[in-house]
Amino acid sequence: TLPALAEAPADEVLAHWSGLGYYARARNLHACAKLVVEQHDGKLPEDIDALIALPGIARSTAGAILSLSLDQPHPILDGNVKRVLARHQAIEGWPGQSQVLKRLWALSEQLTPMQATASYNQAMMDLGATLCTRSRPDCARCPVADDCQALASGDPTRFPGSKPKKPSPVRQTVMLALSRHDGAGLLLERRPPSGIWGGLWSLPEIPTLAALDDWLEAAGLEAIDSPDSAARLRHTFSHFHLDIDVQALDVRVRDAVVLETDERVWYNSGPFPGGVAAPVSKILNSLVGELL
Repeated sequence: TLPALAEAPADEVLAHWSGLGYYARARNLHACAKLVVEQHDGKLPEDIDALIALPGIARSTAGAILSLSLDQPHPILDGNVKRVLARHQAIEGWPGQSQVLKRLWALSEQLTPMQATASYNQAMMDLGATLCTRSRPDCARCPVADDCQALASGDPTRFPGSKPKKPSPVRQTVMLALSRHDGAGLLLERRPPSGIWGGLWSLPEIPTLAALDDWLEAAGLEAIDSPDSAARLRHTFSHFHLDIDVQALDVRVRDAVVLETDERVWYNSGPFPGGVAAPVSKILNSLVGELL
């Protein structure tokens, strides 16, 4: 229920979401539930502007919620609907471009009926998901094939246009596999709430090894030996590649007052303290048996 979600700790929410990616969606879902409980007595608002004001809910999502649950006459424009409309009207260009998006919204508004909107919107989404698919549209079975302009052009897969390709930049980072000398485990810390893997637990991260001494000093730790590269991997996000160098190092606690916070824990196998990104989970699962 929404109240149960609102009351759940952020770590529990992110743990359930672990491995799915797009962690901002989990944070928005949690924040949305809290606001619904605080401002709307635990019920989603039935006004589209109030719904859009909630975290993580944009116009198409709000329209889908209200049309499918209450049959309110709101247009939608998810990826499937964009594809159906772009092909039916042979609209050139990538839907992510503002002018193309405006044309598609105007078309969706024009075609969405005032009655039986729930059935229409569901049918549009189903049409895009099952027949008007991205690479192999089943035009022979399509109920609107007779006046589909993309089909008439002879190449329906040309619509909608593809996102312009750009080379993905490569970033580098160093993750620290810090093993406590007394066998307490590997140090994990909670990442900042925004940014990559926001709010998830991870190995401590520094930009380069040159920053190691300063980081250990600030964390209240002392190195026992020299760092050694334990693993290297590349994780690909939607807009860049991240090359991760995992450096293993034995440490002792120099200042427990500095180290022990709600944002850091020693992990020694078993359940993670909260949500962990898939590549970090992979690293931890390999390191626990190797270093501990």
